Amino acid sequence: MDNYENAKRSLSSIKKADDYGMFQMTYYGDYGFDEFLKVGAKDQEELEAVIERLVFKDIADIEANINILGGGCTVFTTRNAAGEVIFGRNYDFAIYSPPLQLTTRPGNGYASISTASMLYLGYGENNLPSGLNAESLATLAAPYIPADGVNEKGVAIAFLSVSEAKPPFCEDKITINTTAAVRLVLDKAASVDEAIELMKQYNVFFSLDIYCHFLIADASGRSVLVEYWDNDLKVVETQIASNFIAYNDLRIAQGNAIERYDKVKNAFDSNNGILNQAQTIDLLVDIGWKSPEFGNGLQWSVIYNLSTLKGTIFANSNTDNLVDFSLTKQ
Repeated sequence: MDNYENAKRSLSSIKKADDYGMFQMTYYGDYGFDEFLKVGAKDQEELEAVIERLVFKDIADIEANINILGGGCTVFTTRNAAGEVIFGRNYDFAIYSPPLQLTTRPGNGYASISTASMLYLGYGENNLPSGLNAESLATLAAPYIPADGVNEKGVAIAFLSVSEAKPPFCEDKITINTTAAVRLVLDKAASVDEAIELMKQYNVFFSLDIYCHFLIADASGRSVLVEYWDNDLKVVETQIASNFIAYNDLRIAQGNAIERYDKVKNAFDSNNGILNQAQTIDLLVDIGWKSPEFGNGLQWSVIYNLSTLKGTIFANSNTDNLVDFSLTKQ
């Protein structure tokens, strides 16, 4: 099947999951990620040019406009009473940033379900995709912009913004951006250790100078935070991440990051590290970012079960519309 037909299938799969603007989509065909990893992108302009070439070739003359923005996020790894590994994630941002949940099955990689902000693709309240039409074409770049996700091996990853980062740079390594690092782990890593080794093989540039770190966990229950500090990739063993530097206990924080971290830790301590589904949902809502100026900034909350490859997502703290999903191995 050619690129055009796969694009039609992908766009036809788009469905709206709630009134906030949460969408789900299955990507069909090759999004060219293996080729991307051979050339990478050193900056935002190069990134958009490469995506235009790899994703939209033979489909449409479209200019990619990828804006990777930060937010006041929280991510944690825990277990439920059955011993299954749970990865919970809030994506907080002051601007309306509707989620797109994307299923991908690359020919040379692992199947995954990821979540991306459609704000990255230029969508907003008065401009949302609606299936097989020109207005939906930008969603075809979604494989390159995941903010979080889980793959068929039970490896989950999410990025969170931080106020500082000091990554290394090696002339002989390919450079990739924040969200491509997430895609790298989802497509190629079968464990936390593999994810770390993969990330060490590439330079990283932070899109629009929004510095980030990454919480990565796998079905064994191992959970680490990957940070870039002192011109090196640092690995911190932790189950909880928010918007502060954890390496060496620096705690260089944005906003109420420490408060959100402490709330998660207290919930773990109070329940012996075991949270059921209802407790996990309540915790995510409780630590969601709110402010008098912007109101409810919790754009989406997602729970990935790394043991069963099932999960639940909901948008904007709306627990009346819990959307369940599952990932089948390929």
